[in-house]
Amino acid sequence: MPHVIVKLAAGRSDEMKQALAQRVAEALTSTIGCGAEAVSVAIEDVPMSDWTEAVYIPDIEPQLDRLYIKPGYGRT
Repeated sequence: MPHVIVKLAAGRSDEMKQALAQRVAEALTSTIGCGAEAVSVAIEDVPMSDWTEAVYIPDIEPQLDRLYIKPGYGRT
């Protein structure tokens, strides 16, 4: 039962977000073998001016040891 939350810099179209959610769902079903009915994907728009406080500090920085892919930036 994977649930994925994707936080993005605000400004992408609904079509882009729908395509992204579909690709994430497809990656999950093909990689871990779950059925599509088990997958949910949420997308949260975050203004770039809020990224450090709203995403990096609470979600990324404290969990760097758990990230399989780390960002190429730090606090800005």
